[in-house]
Amino acid sequence: MSAHDRSAAEPPLDLSRWRNVPNLLVGAGGVLAVIGWITNAQQFGYSWLLAYMFFLSFCLGALFLVIVHHLFDASWSVPIRRYTEHMACLAAPTMAVLFIPIAVLAPRIYEWMHRLQTGEIDHSLHAKQPLFTIPVFYVISMVCFAIWYVLTNRLRYWSLQQDRTGAAECTYRMRFYSFWGIFAFALTLTLAAIMWMKALQHEWFSTMYGVWYFAASVWVTLATVYFIAGILKRQGPLREVVQEKQIYFIGSLMLAFTVFWAYISFGQYFVIWNANIPEETFWYVVREKGTWWTVSMVIIFCHFFLPFLMLLRIDWKLKLTVMFPLCAWAWLMHFCDMAFNILPAGRPEGYSFQWVWLDIGCLAFIGGLLTKVFLKNLNAHPIFPQKDPRLAEGLDIYVPPAPTGNPASSPGGAE
Repeated sequence: MSAHDRSAAEPPLDLSRWRNVPNLLVGAGGVLAVIGWITNAQQFGYSWLLAYMFFLSFCLGALFLVIVHHLFDASWSVPIRRYTEHMACLAAPTMAVLFIPIAVLAPRIYEWMHRLQTGEIDHSLHAKQPLFTIPVFYVISMVCFAIWYVLTNRLRYWSLQQDRTGAAECTYRMRFYSFWGIFAFALTLTLAAIMWMKALQHEWFSTMYGVWYFAASVWVTLATVYFIAGILKRQGPLREVVQEKQIYFIGSLMLAFTVFWAYISFGQYFVIWNANIPEETFWYVVREKGTWWTVSMVIIFCHFFLPFLMLLRIDWKLKLTVMFPLCAWAWLMHFCDMAFNILPAGRPEGYSFQWVWLDIGCLAFIGGLLTKVFLKNLNAHPIFPQKDPRLAEGLDIYVPPAPTGNPASSPGGAE
């Protein structure tokens, strides 16, 4: 059964049993995270960074989808825009607060900071100054959060204002923030990926890393947007506005970004490996040792080939019984991808199951907290844009144009 082809009398999906899950995740994850910080602060830092960058990708991917919606003046995405705005707004201030453990533990998890403090500055670190200096690291972090806050807050503010007034000014303001926001988004996402992830092994060079993180973020966000759309349609709030074409288009974008992510990932590997420069190839050499080789094979075959082959079928994009498991699979593969990029810096021998409880604890805490904030915002505002001028078009409803001129001058206008 497709997501659209469903009887209106069918009972909604009952999610009441899951109501307390976010609280349980925050409680249990918080306990494990605290124990991990006390036991081994450095390993806690890697686990927290892994969970942080995993969930930050959802926020930034959602921000991109909102910006692109306004830049292209899209109509099909109007019904799903509001909860995508709520996802984007998690980037700041919520994710800014969750960045505090990384800011505190940065000298322990970033080798280049330790080298600066001890005066052991190598050639690679010297070549990357003044970007790789401790003050600049924190300044860039604050600038990223400030820009994300302005973009996400203003885009949602004017979206909610549009619900109240329906004024054209709201549409123009959202377009204004989107036109400069796409450039600010590209710059801040790239800086965040470089300073918070790539800098774990500061000797490494890659001009494609920001694009890789962007592709991975949008891919996993599309899977999440699909999942939420299916749930809200089954539950009732979006039953009448999310139609077959919304479900299909999200699935099609998932296919597109599956290929785009694979292209960027392979392109980065191909260029670096063929150049055969030790400063660059060492990053992949480390990831061919221990169980990281197995993780790399999982990423190749399960992150790309499996979703790619499943999404090729048009009808499967509309089947929740196929797509919901695929969405969950996307989250798992994205976690493997983030772990493959982050953890070898602190666990070069391979993915260590000794610390899997800490990885899960950090994921549970951050995921539970973000879910609580997201649901609070979802319940506090209309579930979809109420007076968007493109809403009728997005729902395939024809609205005749308003009459112009003097009605009395038209045929039959005067008695």
